[in-house]
Amino acid sequence: MKIFCIGRNYVAHAKELGNDVPDEPVIFMKPETALLHTDETFHYPTFTNDLHYECELVIKVCKNGKFIPTEKASEYVNEISLGIDFTARDVQDVLKKKGLPWEKAKAFDSSAAIGKMVKLDDIMFSTQHLFTFYKNEELVQQGNSDNMIFNFSSIIAHISNYFTLNVGDLIYTGTPEGVGKCSIGDKLEAFLGTEKLLSIKIQ
Repeated sequence: MKIFCIGRNYVAHAKELGNDVPDEPVIFMKPETALLHTDETFHYPTFTNDLHYECELVIKVCKNGKFIPTEKASEYVNEISLGIDFTARDVQDVLKKKGLPWEKAKAFDSSAAIGKMVKLDDIMFSTQHLFTFYKNEELVQQGNSDNMIFNFSSIIAHISNYFTLNVGDLIYTGTPEGVGKCSIGDKLEAFLGTEKLLSIKIQ
């Protein structure tokens, strides 16, 4: 199982971090050990003092594929959820300044929280998906898939040009603006529409 992540997929988020808006999907990956399921406890890493949450839509691959055309992309995904791309921002800033890869800041154990999966049919695949994210019951992020720079189809097609997609692979599709710091004791919750899919406590 592979975990693909798309960076800078909302214009406002790219700008809030001072990054250029990309002209193609920015891809990075996390290992399977990064996966943290909803209702499990997240332990604050000892190597960072600036841990950030980034809530995003996550789609699950249901069919093996390579060089997938955009018009066929919906056939390769049948479930959707919400996830948190936990980021050690201070570590990432140092790595970026040195021109080094981000893995230590992005791919550490339990850095990819995942919520309950819900079915996604062909019609729903192309409709807008609204989601909200709360820290300690305060709304801190809200997103709309219509605002993504690269939609589900283009993401799937682009990834499959470089990597074979396999059943069970997860694709984190990028976070909207509003990312921020989290601390020990925080409760993080994510809703797709009105349905709560994800709840994580930080210890």
